[in-house]
Amino acid sequence: MNKTIDTDVLVVGAGPVGVSIANLLGHYGVKTLMVDRSPQVLDYPRAVGLDDEALRTFQAVGLAEAMLQDMIQNVPMRMYTADKRCFAEILPSTREFGWFRRNLFSQPLGEATLRKGLGRYPHVTTLLGVELQSMDQDADGVTATITAEGGEASTVRARYVVGADGGRSTVRERLLKIPYEGQTHPNKWVVIECDQDPLDAPYTALHCEPRRPYVCLRLPYGLRRWEFMLFPGEDAEQMLAPDKVQELLRNHVADPSQLNVIRARVYTHNSRVAKHLVAGRVCLAGDAAHITPPWIGQGLNAGLRDAFNLSWKLAWIVQDRLKPELLQSYHDERHAHAKAMIDLADLFGSVLSQRNRYVAWMRDRFFLSIRNVPKVRDYVLQMKFKPMPRFSTGIVLNTGNRVQDELVGRMFIQPLVQRGAGVGEKLDDVIGGRFALLSWRCDPLAEDGGDLIAQLKRLGCERLVGVRARCGATETGMSIDPASQVQVVQDLENDLQLWFQRKGVDWVLLRPDRFVAAAGTRDDAVRQLQTFCDQVLPQIATHPAAATAPSAGEVIAVA
Repeated sequence: MNKTIDTDVLVVGAGPVGVSIANLLGHYGVKTLMVDRSPQVLDYPRAVGLDDEALRTFQAVGLAEAMLQDMIQNVPMRMYTADKRCFAEILPSTREFGWFRRNLFSQPLGEATLRKGLGRYPHVTTLLGVELQSMDQDADGVTATITAEGGEASTVRARYVVGADGGRSTVRERLLKIPYEGQTHPNKWVVIECDQDPLDAPYTALHCEPRRPYVCLRLPYGLRRWEFMLFPGEDAEQMLAPDKVQELLRNHVADPSQLNVIRARVYTHNSRVAKHLVAGRVCLAGDAAHITPPWIGQGLNAGLRDAFNLSWKLAWIVQDRLKPELLQSYHDERHAHAKAMIDLADLFGSVLSQRNRYVAWMRDRFFLSIRNVPKVRDYVLQMKFKPMPRFSTGIVLNTGNRVQDELVGRMFIQPLVQRGAGVGEKLDDVIGGRFALLSWRCDPLAEDGGDLIAQLKRLGCERLVGVRARCGATETGMSIDPASQVQVVQDLENDLQLWFQRKGVDWVLLRPDRFVAAAGTRDDAVRQLQTFCDQVLPQIATHPAAATAPSAGEVIAVA
C-alpha cells in the first residue's frame, strides 16, 4: 500500500556528503528524510584526506572531536622524483580556521560516526535499502516516489530535494538530465589496502616514477594504502588477482605474500562538473555535482564545502529567514570553485604521473632546483597553491569599497576566545548555528540600531564584540549597554586584534558557514546591514520553522 511521507528536505544519498547535509539540517532544526539504495556503509577504499574546512563543517554539528578519534592529524605529503629523491614536502603550519590542514581518516569509519550523529535529531529520518524512482516539481514542492528492496513504493512530498547520490547520480543523470561536463581520464588506477602496516613511513608519498607512478600512504589503525597507475592493455579485473597484487607490491615491501590485503579496487579518474547545481527546488551536492581526480585530496572536501554552503541556505529558506530565490546562490558560489579545484588536480596529475622519461627528468631537475628558494618553498609547504573559496556574487554584500569588498566572500578565521570567566573556546562554538555580527571594541549599532536589530534577530544573528584579553571591565572608546544583548568575547591569542587591525574594518557579518557576508566601519554599519537585510529577508513569513535550532554554543556530543 502506497504511503505518503511529508518532509521539508529529502536528501538522496547517505554517503559522507549526504549524511553531513542531514546532520547540518538536523542541527538547524529542519525536518529531513535521507534515503540510500545501499543498506550499509560501503566498505571500499575511498577518500582518505580531510582538510581544515571539512573539520570546521563537522565542528558545526558537534562531530569534529568524534571524527578525530579515528583520524591522524597534521600528516605531511612528500613528492619524490623518478630516482626517489624528495623534491617537495607539504606540511602547513597554519590553523587559521581552527584545525590542521592535512588529516587522514578511513572513510567507512568516518561515515559510521556521521550516521551515529543523526540519532541526536528526532526530526531526521533515515531509510536505507531504498531507491528513488521518480521526481516531479511544482510551485510548492517536489513529489518523489521511492521503493524499498521488496518493491514497496512510497510517495515523498518535500519542499526541497538534495541529490547527493554519487558520480552516477540518478537525480542528475536520469531525472534532471543535467550535463556532466568534463573528461574521463584514459588510465585506470588500482587501489590496494592492507593492515599491519609493513612500512615506517608516516606520511603521504607521491612517487613520480615513469615506470609506474604510484601513491603510498599511512592510514589509521595500521592500514597502508597503495595506488598504482594501470597501463593500456592491462586488464583491470586481472590486476586485482592476488598474484598481480603481489607483483605490484614486490618492489615496495620485503615479502608481499605476507601482506593481508583487506581491500582492492580499480578506479577511473574523472574530471567533471554538472552544468547546473540548482534546478528549481532540487540541488546537487558532492560527486553528483562534481568529481575530481584524487591528486590533491579534494574530492570529498569539495563535497563537504557543498554541504555547509547548501544546508544553512535550505534551513533559512524553510524557516522564512531567506528569500527562496537565493537558493540559486548555491550554484553561483560553489560551481566556479569546484571547477578550479578540478583544474588544479588535473595539473598535479599531468605533472606527477608523467611517463615520458625525458620529460620526467626535466621535471625533476626543475623541482629540485627551486626547492631551496624560500618563497617557493613556503608557497608549497603551506599549500598556498590551493585556491580558497571567494564569493563575489551570492549571499554577500559588495559596496564598491575595494578594501572592504576584498574581505567579503572569504572564510573568516577561527580564533580562541573566552566568554566572561569561562574557559577558552573556538569562535564557532560561541556563535553556534547562526549569523553573527562580530565587531572589534565597539558596538556599531549602539546609537542607531532601531528596527535593524529586530531584522537581524529575524535573520538569526548573534551580536558579539571582541575585546583584548585581560583588559579589565572596560576599554577606552568602548561602551556596551548591558541591556543590548551583545555578547563580549576576549581575544585570547590576539588573532582578532591582528585581523581587524590589518584589514582596516570595525565589524564583519558572518554567515552560518563562517564566510564574511559584509564588512565595514562603525560609521557605515547601519546602512550596510540594512541593505543586506533588505536583500535577503523575505517580505512575509509563510511557513513556521520545523523545529528549534540549537542556541549559540549548544553542541550535542556524540560518544
